[in-house]
Amino acid sequence: MPTMLVSAVKPDIALDMLRDCLGNGGSVIPGGHFRDELRKEGLTLPDAWLVLRSGCIYNAPECDIKTGEWKYTIEGLTADGIWLAVVFSFKHVDKAYLITVFSIEAKTRKL
Repeated sequence: MPTMLVSAVKPDIALDMLRDCLGNGGSVIPGGHFRDELRKEGLTLPDAWLVLRSGCIYNAPECDIKTGEWKYTIEGLTADGIWLAVVFSFKHVDKAYLITVFSIEAKTRKL
């Protein structure tokens, strides 16, 4: 079956879609690069999940020129007060794929 790309949506809609992927029968797939970067940051999946559940998407999506998919970045605090950014895309409206993750030290210091 051919894959149908998910069109770009506004950040508030993407946030609702992501939260639906976390529950309601959807799925969230942590990619290999995401898992590697999470380890490099010294963080765990529960740290990222907290940001996915409680963070915000501040910027418009960016088109990935390799895949044609729209990438979103959600940011928020971990339980330890680390400001974390998770970049993700939608493989389907009910399936989010986690591309990468990184901490943003400058925002952590400002809080």
